[in-house]
Amino acid sequence: MFLGEKWSQTSTVITSFMFIYTVIRQFIPNELRSYLSKYTRKIFSLVYPYIHITFDEYSGDSFNRSQLYVAIETYLGANSTTQAKRLKAHDIKSSKTPLTLGLDDNTEVTDEFQGVKLFWASRKLKEATNTPGRYWSYPNSDEKRHYRLTFHRRHLDLITTSYLNHVVEEGKGIAVMNRKRKLYTNGAAERRNRWVHIEFEHPASFNTLAMDPKRKQEIIEGLLKFKKGKEYYAKVGKAWKRGYLLYGPPGTGKSTMIAAMANFLGYDIYDLELTSVTDNSDLRKLLIDISNKSIVVIEDIDCSLDLTGQRKTSEKEKDEDGEKNKGGPKKKAKEEDKKSKVTLSGLLNFIDGIWSACGGERLIVFTTNYVDKLDPALTRRGRMDEHIELSYCRFEAFKVLAKNYLDVESHDLFSKIERLLGETDMTPADVAENLMPKSDTEDKDECLKSLVEALESAKKLDAVRKKAEEEAKLKADQEEEEEEKLKNAKKKNWRKRLKGILLIKKEVKSSGALKKTLKGSNGSVITN
Repeated sequence: MFLGEKWSQTSTVITSFMFIYTVIRQFIPNELRSYLSKYTRKIFSLVYPYIHITFDEYSGDSFNRSQLYVAIETYLGANSTTQAKRLKAHDIKSSKTPLTLGLDDNTEVTDEFQGVKLFWASRKLKEATNTPGRYWSYPNSDEKRHYRLTFHRRHLDLITTSYLNHVVEEGKGIAVMNRKRKLYTNGAAERRNRWVHIEFEHPASFNTLAMDPKRKQEIIEGLLKFKKGKEYYAKVGKAWKRGYLLYGPPGTGKSTMIAAMANFLGYDIYDLELTSVTDNSDLRKLLIDISNKSIVVIEDIDCSLDLTGQRKTSEKEKDEDGEKNKGGPKKKAKEEDKKSKVTLSGLLNFIDGIWSACGGERLIVFTTNYVDKLDPALTRRGRMDEHIELSYCRFEAFKVLAKNYLDVESHDLFSKIERLLGETDMTPADVAENLMPKSDTEDKDECLKSLVEALESAKKLDAVRKKAEEEAKLKADQEEEEEEKLKNAKKKNWRKRLKGILLIKKEVKSSGALKKTLKGSNGSVITN
């Protein structure tokens, strides 16, 4: 309908030409029709003044959506919805506008740039068979979408040099304004959508994070430097990514730290569950589908897979294999199929191998309660660039929690709490639980007294535990000492017995030599 307005000057010529062509075609032999069609198309191209440019959602063999397609989709959705008769609605809860609109499939709209009128059309085509290599990355592999841009050929330079750049920049800017951050997790390997997501709404921030202020500021500055470091990483020849290892006892805020990092940077989170990954190839495909501006998280890395024992088989694994074999070969094969075949080498390549450079502006975060259990190859600098210890709550962290939960910056009990925190190990999670009011009638004084009581109780338990540990250690040392004495006694007795045996042998040998010298002249033996 829009193109008809532009064809008003040439429609009569084209219609007449086609009529004449249809009449004449009846009198032309089949052998000449191919030549006639060839030259007809050439003539038609001379008459038809418009150029079409197609923008596919997936370009060539790429596994990712075309960034140009996404920018066009966002741009048209924001600037052309008043013209379109069919629209699609998208819920954007975290943006300034609760709802955004986009073009529906097979819809046409117009746009204008520097006085030039352009025509956009969205298209969705169905294919009879799945496209090879797209099964796992394309949600509906039998459908292909694209946008088609139509304009007069005399504006080709303007469109390709200025207009498309304008569309891309506008689209990216609109996307940033309307962007809602997501929390992803990986599904089963046989799913077409390997990553499923929900909206990320965790409220954690560095202002509410309970840790040493100086260390917190160092982390914030490091994150800011990374976010602005695109040119720097390109200059030094490194992929634009950074690894963080968060370690410490349970309840010290490792997951909260990740949420605070995501909120501070405005990144999505990809929570990677390694036990759901089939093998190294599947892990690589998951990596390809991860977007830029994201944090890839593997929590409790020491428990996710047996990455610490892949260089040598433990006795426990041998025993477990023996138990599995009792069920027969079929049961063993079934168990092996369920077990993830991701290796330490595959995980290392995921972190900093060649495939890790397929995207940019990514953080890779590992968490663990037992850092000593991890393979050194996994935690070395260059893979886990920064190691952050999140330990027990100390007074500086407590002041942050008191401000967050009770809106208190000073109190008479603070000095006592400071002393108890220096003498007792209590996690920030336990401190926060004691500071949180349990009812509307419970005030800040009662909450602080509750914390003092909890710290004193924990201190007594620590004293009992330490005493029990010391007694157990003393008992073990005594048993070891007694065992050592017993061994020494056995050795001493053995030496005595050995000395007696050697003495007897010596006497027997001497007695035999004497008998030989006492033989008579007639050959008889003379004895005493």
